[in-house]
Amino acid sequence: MSAARQQGRKSQLSLFAEQETLLRPDANGDGGTRAVAVQESQTLTALRPQRALASGLLEQICEPANLNRAYRKVKANKGAAGVDGMTVGELKAWIAEHQWELVSSLLAGDYQPQPVRGVQIPKPGGGMRQLGIPTVVDRLVQQAILQVLEPLFDPTFSAASYGFRPGRSAHQALRQAAEYVSEGHGIVVDLDLEKFFDRVNHDILMSRLARRIGDQRLLRLIRRFLQAGLMQDGVCVTRYEGTPQGGPLSPLLSNVLLDELDQELERRGHRFCRYADDCNIYVRSPAAGQRVMASVSTFLERRLHLRVNREKSAVAFVGERKFLGYRLLSEGRLAIAPESLDRAKTRVRQITRRNRGISLGRMIAELNSFLSGWVIYFRHADCKKHLQRLDEWIRRKLRCVRLKQRKRAKPIADWLRQLGVPEWRAWLLALSGKGWWRKAGSPQANEAMTIAWFEEQGLVSLAARYASLKE
Repeated sequence: MSAARQQGRKSQLSLFAEQETLLRPDANGDGGTRAVAVQESQTLTALRPQRALASGLLEQICEPANLNRAYRKVKANKGAAGVDGMTVGELKAWIAEHQWELVSSLLAGDYQPQPVRGVQIPKPGGGMRQLGIPTVVDRLVQQAILQVLEPLFDPTFSAASYGFRPGRSAHQALRQAAEYVSEGHGIVVDLDLEKFFDRVNHDILMSRLARRIGDQRLLRLIRRFLQAGLMQDGVCVTRYEGTPQGGPLSPLLSNVLLDELDQELERRGHRFCRYADDCNIYVRSPAAGQRVMASVSTFLERRLHLRVNREKSAVAFVGERKFLGYRLLSEGRLAIAPESLDRAKTRVRQITRRNRGISLGRMIAELNSFLSGWVIYFRHADCKKHLQRLDEWIRRKLRCVRLKQRKRAKPIADWLRQLGVPEWRAWLLALSGKGWWRKAGSPQANEAMTIAWFEEQGLVSLAARYASLKE
């Protein structure tokens, strides 16, 4: 490899150069330099103020290795452009030109985040969810902050918290919830926080951060990110509360705030699982559930200034509620929640619309992309029969699409004959006045486009994939 190519590859891997401003004199006073290390937190007892342990964090954030790792993460996550229109692909060139200016402004405490671009997306259960998309440069800075703060805060979080944490997943939360139910805690207090990410109180959140962070420059920078305006429909709105979803730092900040709820529930001896703002508490009786609902709601509203959605929250038998898309049965077994099945069907309908004007092969590829991930997520549920029925319904949807693609009677009859249907029966279906859906359910359509035929087209079978995952 030539020297020029080696240098080019090195610049791709390390955009931020080593620089004197990122280092400070060694404690020995010999003029040497060393990187400022973030000291790891010890145990949950570290919740008391430890400002000395968390000083000098901004130097750690601005270290070239940390910034380069943040760049690679932002690049891998891709994402849309912010209010300045800069894309992830343009970030590398911007860093090459402005890296010194960026680091200097961060260390001096002068960095000013830009407004986030507001985007609203529909929620699965109805309503709209507000997203805030920071600029790619702000995402880079937030990611660099996250990489330093996460090792400091995460070890102190509750074992019952599973959302947005390294090494933890929704499936672990479900297994723990199922264990509680199998022990006899069959009543769930299902708490729904109304517009949680939009209503985070900045002062309360900053006070929780200040318990662990002694670097005032970093605290001011985080508050600036919280208060960055929201640009929507050409209007920039000043924000006095909330941490809109979309930035790398928001999940950690949400866990920092809700960790106080976790501590309170642990102090009371409750059995609970929390995934982000979705919290389920498991008790033995409806009366106990009502008491817990009232007291915890009061705690959230008075202590954290968060509002409990009274309409969506409930005390009920576990089988009547859903948690992370699953439904817990009384014995502790897991099933797919009916709402999750309905959403899956809605997505399949969108992919298999008969007026899309795409080939059957492309439609099957899109289905496979969605169905493979979906069945992997729900692999822990007892759902074999549900998946078999869903497979049958999907195949009928595709038969309907294929028949409509043939359009007229003769092409339909010729197509069916090629697939082994006798001529008179093929014409009987082709000349039928029934609608496409009824034609797709006919014996001729099933005889022509069999399960084996769909396997040849590459369609993923949910039931078969589920069985392989359970082995």
